[in-house]
Amino acid sequence: MTTLNCKTIALSAVLAAGLAGCASMKSTEEKKVAVAPAAEQMQTAKVAELYEVHHDGRIYVFYDRGLYEGFQKTGHTAYMVARIAAGPNGETLKFALTGKDKKKREGIPSVDLFDGKAQADNNFYGEARAEGRIYVFSRYEDMTAFRKVGEAPYRYTMIGAGPKGETLVYVLNKDNKKQQPTQLIEAFNARNGDA
Repeated sequence: MTTLNCKTIALSAVLAAGLAGCASMKSTEEKKVAVAPAAEQMQTAKVAELYEVHHDGRIYVFYDRGLYEGFQKTGHTAYMVARIAAGPNGETLKFALTGKDKKKREGIPSVDLFDGKAQADNNFYGEARAEGRIYVFSRYEDMTAFRKVGEAPYRYTMIGAGPKGETLVYVLNKDNKKQQPTQLIEAFNARNGDA
């Protein structure tokens, strides 16, 4: 074999390897583009309802009304994701999971909302039970503020009006603080059997 043939074969091998590398890079870029829309969809996921029970240094979080109601009756739920001392004041967060979500570590509505991977729906509804009171929210921002300080600066209170005689606290904000929260009261009553 001549020196020229050896150089030609070597050059051909180098070119083939380079083309394979370019094809591999193109494939990787295509994969990145294909993944991007899924990530964007995750960012725009909306959570319509969220329920919390604050008890004994823990915040139990529910995205499913049935799990929330079951927890109120039994004091536990079968499947949870726990985050020790991850609450705003060092509380343990316990995210309840439905049976279909029990093996998931991603795409859990309540966890995604806490982590900023999902947003609250425009018609958001939330409840938090703490110290014998039921706090009712129409905005997730108000629920987050309540979670941090344990109180609501603007509220409409109905003493003893809950399903079991709890005090109902309808959490308001600067925008609606001077109005009776008629729609929020109706939303609570619809979910709690006209308390």
